[in-house]
Amino acid sequence: MPRTRLRTRFLLSMVVITAGLTALSLLVVRHSVQKRVREGIVQDLRNSVTTFQNFQHDREGMLTHSAELVANLPITRAIMTAHDPATIQDASKDVWQLTGSDLLVLSNRNGDVVALHTKSTGFNRDAAQKYFERSLNEERPSYWWFGDHHLYQTFVQPVYFGAKTEGPLLGFLIIGYEIDDRLAHEISKVSASEVVFSYGDEIVATTLTPGQALEPGVRALAAAGSSQSAPHDVEVGNENFVTTSLDLSGERETPVRLTVLGSYDEAAKFLNNLNRLLLLLGLTAVLIGSGLVFLISHTFTRPLASLVEGVRALEHGDFHHPLDARGSDEVAELTSAFDRMRSSLLKTQQALLESEQLATIGRMASSISHDLRHALAAVVANSEFLCDGGLTSAQREELYQEVRTGVNQMTDLIDSLLEFARTRESMNPTYASVVETVQRAMQAVRLHPRHQGTLIEIKANGQNSAWFDPRKLERALYNLLLNACEAAPGSLGRVTVTVERAGSEVTIAVSDNGPGIAEEIRGKLFHPFVSFGKENGTGLGLTVVQKIVQDHGGKVLMERTSDACTVFRITIPGGGPHGYTEADDERTGDPFSPVNSDRMTENSIRHSDT
Repeated sequence: MPRTRLRTRFLLSMVVITAGLTALSLLVVRHSVQKRVREGIVQDLRNSVTTFQNFQHDREGMLTHSAELVANLPITRAIMTAHDPATIQDASKDVWQLTGSDLLVLSNRNGDVVALHTKSTGFNRDAAQKYFERSLNEERPSYWWFGDHHLYQTFVQPVYFGAKTEGPLLGFLIIGYEIDDRLAHEISKVSASEVVFSYGDEIVATTLTPGQALEPGVRALAAAGSSQSAPHDVEVGNENFVTTSLDLSGERETPVRLTVLGSYDEAAKFLNNLNRLLLLLGLTAVLIGSGLVFLISHTFTRPLASLVEGVRALEHGDFHHPLDARGSDEVAELTSAFDRMRSSLLKTQQALLESEQLATIGRMASSISHDLRHALAAVVANSEFLCDGGLTSAQREELYQEVRTGVNQMTDLIDSLLEFARTRESMNPTYASVVETVQRAMQAVRLHPRHQGTLIEIKANGQNSAWFDPRKLERALYNLLLNACEAAPGSLGRVTVTVERAGSEVTIAVSDNGPGIAEEIRGKLFHPFVSFGKENGTGLGLTVVQKIVQDHGGKVLMERTSDACTVFRITIPGGGPHGYTEADDERTGDPFSPVNSDRMTENSIRHSDT
């Protein structure tokens, strides 16, 4: 699992913290700006409502005075003295044109409508009669009349024959002005916002687009307002507004309302530009902060990195890797302590090595001196017997063989010591047949006079060629076979060597039917000078086997041991340098190549005796 460097973790932590704080700051700024913008829009709406109220008050006063002047005109009085409604209807047309209003209604003293002039054909006398009777019961400066989707603000003035306090009442004059889109646009210019006039839930005039005016939210907004509702947000189409409403009529059933809507569009453009600027500033702050954090972290982590390199070098046995212990901070203190610890470990290791070397030399000298002294004693004793002139030829031959056996024991001991001391570089690997090497080791063991009665056989399957040093591997196999023959029960002994190829590896198993390995030495079989139950054993046989196999890049192990079977298994790589494999020999068809000689050897094994 890859490890994350301290500098990387420190840098990532600082980047995350910087980015988080920057994002939080930007969100706070953005929220504050949005809040301030909304407050500005709300304040503008309130100012617009106040402006409209002032405008409406002045307008009502002006229109009331205008209606009063028209009611006091001689022509108006003269018209009202007529008793024929048709005459009054025709004669009042000039008065209507004089007023410039959208609605003119005349009523006699009994409250009956006798004349009606309007630009809207849908508003009839019945509607005028209904609203006039309602207006007589109320005392207001103006009244709201609605008919055929038209909304009028009306002003009612009595018409007297003479002075207002002395002359008889002739009737009533009603002048009305329609609330239409033209008036809505004029008010929109004054309030600098969108406006909606509504009568109940019906919109009668607005500055919104036709598509926006048809939105259900607009009608619900107009119908849900109070006398002067608090500003709130509303979405109309794809546009967001802050809106407030003003009740113009004071009626509960069908109120007349003015709704003012302040758009977020211009504010949204400003906020979008502000967001881009804030985002750019945030990214710049993160990048600059990351660069500064990287430089700062490098200052702190460089000594730690040097210390880590020293620890890794010590792990691989390098006690002299240079360390940077400059400074007076904790890291420099730790580096100095590690350097002292490393020097102490080096001294301790050297002392342990020297002690181990002395102990090893002592054990080796003790074992070698014992074995050499035993062999030399046999050589000296038999040599003295050879000096006796009265010996027969058979006796001399027997003494000679004893001397030769002692010399061979000393030579074998020296060869084992030399093999144990050789390095891996002394190997000379070639591509050869493993079976042939096993056969040579078997032949060498068969020549031993003590094991000529032991049955030794080989089993080989398939192609068993590999890259190895034939001489060294033969020595290892000889040691294993010799141990197996010594463990086998004399003339009933049986030793089997099995050679197999498993993928890219070649395995050699040596088994015998001896009594097995003693429990007390099973855990240290491959240690030097370990021997059990042998009169002339050196204790280096299995140690040499292990070293040779390990030099080949393989492994050797005791696979099993029991009262009737002990198995040692050697595994060595089957491949070699330059990518050469046994498939190359198969294609060449060379009968003397190791692969094809395996087949010849395997055929010969099937027909050979032990």
